[in-house]
Order: sequence, then structure tokens, then C-alpha cells
Amino acid sequence: MSIVTRRVFAGMATLAAALACCVVPPTTARAVDTGVTVDFATAGGAPAYRASGTLYGMSPDGSRPGDAFYTDIKWHLERAGGAQLNSGGYATSPADYRTRWAATLAQYKRTTALGGTFILLPHDLWGADGTTSQAFPGDNGDWTKFDGFVRQLIADVRANRMRVEWDLWNEPDLSIFWKPSQAQYLQMWSRFYGAVRSAFPDQLIVGPSTASQPSSGNAWWKTFLDRAKADGTVPDIYSWHDEPGDPVADVGRADALLAAGGLTRTRPYQINEYATSSMQTPGGGGWFISRLERAGADGLRGNWAGGQSLHDYEAGLLTKDSAGRYQPRGEWFTYRYYGSQTGNVVNLVPGANTDGFATKDNAAGNAKILLGSNGNTGEVTVSLTGLDTTSVVSGGKVRAVLQRIPYNAGNAVTGPTTVSDRVLNVSAGRASLTVPWGSAQDGYTITLLPAAG
Repeated sequence: MSIVTRRVFAGMATLAAALACCVVPPTTARAVDTGVTVDFATAGGAPAYRASGTLYGMSPDGSRPGDAFYTDIKWHLERAGGAQLNSGGYATSPADYRTRWAATLAQYKRTTALGGTFILLPHDLWGADGTTSQAFPGDNGDWTKFDGFVRQLIADVRANRMRVEWDLWNEPDLSIFWKPSQAQYLQMWSRFYGAVRSAFPDQLIVGPSTASQPSSGNAWWKTFLDRAKADGTVPDIYSWHDEPGDPVADVGRADALLAAGGLTRTRPYQINEYATSSMQTPGGGGWFISRLERAGADGLRGNWAGGQSLHDYEAGLLTKDSAGRYQPRGEWFTYRYYGSQTGNVVNLVPGANTDGFATKDNAAGNAKILLGSNGNTGEVTVSLTGLDTTSVVSGGKVRAVLQRIPYNAGNAVTGPTTVSDRVLNVSAGRASLTVPWGSAQDGYTITLLPAAG
């Protein structure tokens, strides 16, 4: 998982070659005037809110943060397994496992109460969370303890009538989470996969949830796919992390890699950790939301906290005031706007390191555009076409409310600020406006409404 120390200390030398072909450019602000085009005439289905998921971020007893912080952003994916609550998991002692299991169960219950899907992290329940020291499954050819762990975990899931997605092991291509060889990991994968499939044939298995992204140049991934295909242990949902990465480019590479190996997928990819800490801003969040939606991949926001803070703050979307009350950071408002987008998704052509997600809701009488930046600043021209297919044009005019979502150095914010609220002339279903993007860390939204009068 995305603990603060992970990228600095854990296995980066061995992954350098695999990551080199996949990493997007650094997100240093650069001023390049660009433009995006929104075509309201090209409409798809209803929004699926693919990016509204989190890694941890919920209290160990599952009670906090409050419901509105989740429901307002259409949150529906949680990934957890009791990490960093104590000095270990099953590999250390039954008591350590029980502590982690209690939190896992509480967070599962809260997730399902909110209508979400829970992705189970067995590696954390085992104890391999990057902060502890323990044996790994199959060390010295001994699978006894691991087999006992699998039996215990399956029994606990069954006893609580849980329906989860099984993310069998997190980041096995990083030594901080998997120190043995890939060959030993593949033995573990086959063993674990078979047990879960036998116990819960209708529950989904997710993997391999790597730190590196799948591509033709990633030997780790090629070896995994070859073995999984040969063993009949191909995951139901293929997964990896984009910290950093670009979901659109990575989905294309993954499709090519699967095709080359004679494999197909029947479900969306799951990028179950996305965004480095430097990209967890209103601008960066808007960019990742847009890229995940464009790629058709499900995403869970990475969590760069540690210890008790890992189990709080909605994976960094919130902070607290001096009285301990939750306060939203700017990026939470990015997700809130995303959650307010209803109706039909419409086509948006991105610009240079600038992307967006657009919808029209003719029944509600609005059209909405969320914009994000991958480090770019400058003027962004937003060209609106197909406005005659919306319900927001009245008398050849449309009201356009442009708002900025401030980063505020990661501190609490009270909400977006209005940059402009004006009426645009519409000609042949077209209009345009310009976003003066001063800081790549800020995000922007455009809400289109019928012009008054």
C-alpha cells in the first residue's frame, strides 16, 4: 500500500527498468496554453464514478468519517486489511491477526452499509504491510503456516457472510511487501487462488496489484501472465497501481500485453492505488478522475499516510480542525463535484496535460465539466459544441459558471470560488470560454445552466 516510506526505500532499483517505460513526466508546473473540446451531441451512458474509491482512510471501528463525506462523492470502493494497527498479523501471532481482522470486519460492514464494494487485503492480515518483520508464505519450502492462515481467513469470511473481492497480495514486485522470489510468489498465488475459488466460486479474485504497470517490457508481468494462464489461475480482475502513471496509456499497454499472451478480460481493470502524494490536489485529482473515466478503469485513491492516520481522513481528502472535527481539503470538493455529475457522459477531447470529464442532464437542466491538470498551467480554451442537444440553451444563450477549487497548500477549504458567472452567446450550438489556469494544483469546474430571462 502507499505508505510514505515505500517508494523511497523499497526495491526501486529492481523495478527501475520496468517503470521506465510507464512513468508519466513529472508534474512540475509548466505554462502551455491549450484547449479542450466538449461535444454534447456525442453522449454515452450514466456516470459510473469509476474513480471514487479509497485505500483505507476509515477508522478501525468503521464509524468515521461521517456518511456525507462518502455519499457526496459517490464513493463505492474500499480496500483494506488492518495494516499498521499493531506489530504484525497472522504470521506473528493469532492475537495480532485478530486485531487486524476486527478492523477489517468493521470497515467491511461500514462499506457495505454505504452501498460499496470491499476489496480484501490478505497480505496485511498476514502482516506484510511494509512496517513489520515476519516470514513470508512458503519460506524454506514450508507452507504450513500459510495454509493455516488461508483456512482461518476463509472461515472468518464465511462465518460473517461476507462478499468481498480477494486481492490476494499487494505489490509483490516490491521487496517491502514480498521479499522472496517471484517463483515463490507464483506458488503462493496458485495455492491461494485455488483455495478461494473452491470456497467462494462466485467471489472475484483481483491481481496482481503491482507497483509497476503492465507492458510488453515488463518481464515480471509477462512471467505472471504465462504462469497464470498455464495454471488456470488468471484473475477475474487485472490490477496494478499508477503512482505515478497514466490510466489511459497503461490500459492500452495492458490490452496489448494480454492479447500477445492469448488472454482477454471480461471486466474493467482495477487501478487500485492511483496518484502520488504530489498529485493529490484538486488539479491532479481532476486529471486522474478524467483519465480513469476515459480509460474505463476502476480506481482507488492511494493513501500516503501511516499508522493510525492510515485509518483516517478518507485517504487524505480530509483534515481536522483544532477541535478534532473533520474539514474537507480542496480535493474533496473535486470529488464532490464529480459526484454531482448526473445524466449522460459526453465526449471531451483533452488538451496538453489537461483533461476533463463532462456530463449533461437534460432532465435536471444542467451540463457539467470537471477539469484537471497533469502539471500544466496557462490559458485553457474550452470549446462547447452540440449545445443544441442540451436543455441549457435559452434564446440563443447559456449561463456559464466557472469555479476554481483551491489547493490551499493542502489545508482545509470552505469550497470552490467563483471565477466568473456570465452569459455566453450560442451560435450553431457552439460557444466557448477560457480558464485562466494559474496553479496546476488547483482544479476548475464549469456548470452550464439556462440563462435567466
